[in-house]
Amino acid sequence: MGASRRSLLLGAAGAGLALPFAARAQSYRPEYKLSVVGNRPIPFADGAFRWAELVTERSGGRINVKVYPGSQLVGGDQTRELVAMRQGVIDFAVFSTINIAPQVREVGLFQLPFLMPSHRAFDALIRGDVGRDIFGVMERRDVVPLAWGENGFREISNSKRAIRTPDDLRGLKIRFAAGAIFTDIYNALGANPVQMSFADLQPALSTGAVDGQENPINLFLAFRMDTLAQKHLTVWNYVNDPLIFALSKSVWNSFTPADQQLVRECAEQAGRDEIALTRRGLGGEGTDDSAMVELRNRGVEVTVLSAAEKRAFAEKTKPVYDKWAATVGPDLVRKAETAIRAVAS
Repeated sequence: MGASRRSLLLGAAGAGLALPFAARAQSYRPEYKLSVVGNRPIPFADGAFRWAELVTERSGGRINVKVYPGSQLVGGDQTRELVAMRQGVIDFAVFSTINIAPQVREVGLFQLPFLMPSHRAFDALIRGDVGRDIFGVMERRDVVPLAWGENGFREISNSKRAIRTPDDLRGLKIRFAAGAIFTDIYNALGANPVQMSFADLQPALSTGAVDGQENPINLFLAFRMDTLAQKHLTVWNYVNDPLIFALSKSVWNSFTPADQQLVRECAEQAGRDEIALTRRGLGGEGTDDSAMVELRNRGVEVTVLSAAEKRAFAEKTKPVYDKWAATVGPDLVRKAETAIRAVAS
């Protein structure tokens, strides 16, 4: 065989070997869309931006992730994000477990009233068997969960009066984000629950269409709800809302194993940073109390319930807990209760 022909054949073979790698590199999209509720500066949204920035930076721009805050890819309706991901509208997301609970019944565990008394209890769930079980459920829905975050314990505020007993809630119109369990909780406490997107909440508070709302303190402060007639806030820690950093299975499968590991590590770091930001300033468990001080400096009357006062609310909502535990799954609920007892002892 002549040298020139041998060179041509080798060149063709080399090109053929290179084609799968070139094709794989070219299959990456110019942009990947990440959906999240709200916007900076709230920790929830900050975690999403942090994840996108880490992935884009560490991949050298090969995986270019752009954040679409305010759930704008689903018209502001955060309850549609999971469906939109499965339809290919959303590539990455930081989901609130409250918003996806209507589609994934197991994450409703975290909305069982007064299940988690502390951050230690919360951590025992997301970092243990319960968290792994729930990630397994998500994976069966064409979603790849990579890391946990935390939206925070949801406290209740209103424009009418301090809330210290269940009777204080009677007749108040309280906004909640999503999930029929919240209708049951507030009906059990004698309030009038109103489901409403976050985008509609601020105008509803300013006009008095609703009397109050329940959200983490960091969000209350960031959106200056004290200027929307929310002058009374009760710290009752009735539920906490974990976040799930996830992406669609089809997008995940399009990445090389090395890039999958990169995306996972970035999600885990963003999740750790987001949890620390969520807990900043709340006092106790190793943090300062700057957020509580800020509330009072803004003229908000802050009522912190004792353990005995919380029990009164827990007793009123026990039928709701039992009803929804059956929906979530008795085995998963028992596993969660056991994990919480272990860290409480």
